[in-house]
Amino acid sequence: MSGDHSQTSPRTVMMIAYDGSPDADRAIEYAGKFLNSNDAFVVTAWEPGSASPARLSSLAAGFGPPPDTAFDADIDGAIRAEAQTTNKRGLELAAASGLAAKGSLVEVESTVWGALVAAADALNVDLLVTGTRGASGLRALLHSSVAQRVLQHCHRPVFVVPAHCDQPPAVQP
Repeated sequence: MSGDHSQTSPRTVMMIAYDGSPDADRAIEYAGKFLNSNDAFVVTAWEPGSASPARLSSLAAGFGPPPDTAFDADIDGAIRAEAQTTNKRGLELAAASGLAAKGSLVEVESTVWGALVAAADALNVDLLVTGTRGASGLRALLHSSVAQRVLQHCHRPVFVVPAHCDQPPAVQP
């Protein structure tokens, strides 16, 4: 080996799962500090209001009024707009962290982790970045971790930033 690193590196693409939480903010900060990528996608998962578990279970059992598609479209539009605002904030944080990123929304059809894994596959990323919420005890038992499920089901490397990192990464001069 010659030790010459002047050759062009292959294109690398990372995806950052972003939900607007402080833990997701921290994941973007760490990705910018520690990961080298030519391209990044900040992906926000959103779930249509018409697909909420309570609504679907009542409709499946035959309870409740038939769906009002105009009302559902208004709800879904508002939820999607909120997801776009969240994603834009993630893009701003990515840019401030030195990442050239594009935004993307992914609609949750079943589970958030499933939507994120599917997005990583569709975007053909080399690495998926996610933060954790740090739930423990009974809360952790009742609510499975999205990051844990992504780790279990993703077919590509995953960079997980734990919730209990007390300080943001040190900025280099």
